[in-house]
Amino acid sequence: MQNQEWKTNSVRSAAILTTEYVAGTVLSNVELSNQLVVLVDFTIGSLDDLRVKVEFSSDNSSWYQETFSNISGGVSTDTLGEHKFAATGKYRLPISLKDRYVRIGAKGTGTVTDSSCAIDAIIGVS
Repeated sequence: MQNQEWKTNSVRSAAILTTEYVAGTVLSNVELSNQLVVLVDFTIGSLDDLRVKVEFSSDNSSWYQETFSNISGGVSTDTLGEHKFAATGKYRLPISLKDRYVRIGAKGTGTVTDSSCAIDAIIGVS
């Protein structure tokens, strides 16, 4: 059995959201890991929803946003990805990883009153 190492990192402390993306703490030197689990603790308050985006970089300068695919008729259409949350809850997002740097941003849509979002990230090898 392989040694399964992991580390939990605080990306964003609980705080009221803004209506523009704000990136949390950049996770660095994670290129020897292959798994990222984003943990989102969200209180909706008066918001319409929360949006979270995950970006990756090899040099901490050029960032590439996570993409999602829609496959239809043998054609894969890829778009820049956002995770949308429309209810208070604790969410878990597993993502494959092979990059040196990761940053995670969050924003609210609608009225930010009484909203809150904290984000942690687990980095590890499976």
